Amino acid sequence: MAAGDKTGGMTSARLLAMLGERVRTLRAQRGMTRKALAADSGVSERYLAQLERGQGNMSVVLLARVAAALGTEPSDLLRSRESQTAEEVLITDLLRELSPDHHRAFLQILTEHFSVPVESRQRIALIGLRGAGKTSQGQLLAERLNLPFVQLGNEIERLAGMSSSEIFALSGATGYRRLEERALMQTLKRYDKCVLETPGGIVMDRRQLKILLTTCFVVWLYAQPEEYMRRLIAQGDVRPMENQADAMVDLRRILVERNERYSHAHVSLDTNGKSVADCVAELLRILPGGMQNTMNEAREA
Repeated sequence: MAAGDKTGGMTSARLLAMLGERVRTLRAQRGMTRKALAADSGVSERYLAQLERGQGNMSVVLLARVAAALGTEPSDLLRSRESQTAEEVLITDLLRELSPDHHRAFLQILTEHFSVPVESRQRIALIGLRGAGKTSQGQLLAERLNLPFVQLGNEIERLAGMSSSEIFALSGATGYRRLEERALMQTLKRYDKCVLETPGGIVMDRRQLKILLTTCFVVWLYAQPEEYMRRLIAQGDVRPMENQADAMVDLRRILVERNERYSHAHVSLDTNGKSVADCVAELLRILPGGMQNTMNEAREA
């Protein structure tokens, strides 16, 4: 297509320039280097550089891969400023000029004044260590509420096209956290109501913890170290049995590192010595008002 050709009332040159600006802006907002975006999207750094300069005429397939790597939709990359309200344009321009610290302050203001109140949220996010009961309790809770049960770990593996152990081996914890955030954002966009099981370490990323706390009703499931160990062994994880003393030391260390983060949850539930059914019954009693309505609707269905 020639540079002067029209595309929906916009020259192709303007369209490519707008696309490049959107990609560059989103990448900067997410704190991603061009190298990281290239690794996540499978598009070369050289091509991404051309794209961001408004010189890359990208195929639909590659555009979809870049959008996925940025945690957005292809249509968002192609949205022109003309289709935005004056307020949206001003907000976008203001954010582009602010420092990361000011971004955090701005998000705090938006959260405090405009986020959905905790008692009205329709997503339940379960956090806690492996062995806390997130899977078994989450499945039963979702069944009782007639809601989708989403395991974020599965979404991460689906996004990466490989197992979690392979992700860690290839990209380390940093790469896994980046995929985890993308999977989380896609899940939140896909489901406005669900029960979400999260990986145990998600709370170590402050940004993701903040996202959960502002979009979901967050429940921390916990138990005593000995109970965690017993459940892991019962699930067939033989690693703790190889050297139980060292395994307990590691487990207690992880608990110390993470408990402060877990404690930010809206509610917590001690699952020690309780059956799955008892834990879910207790969860149903402490759900916020919006979820109580969902539970009543499920009973009537």
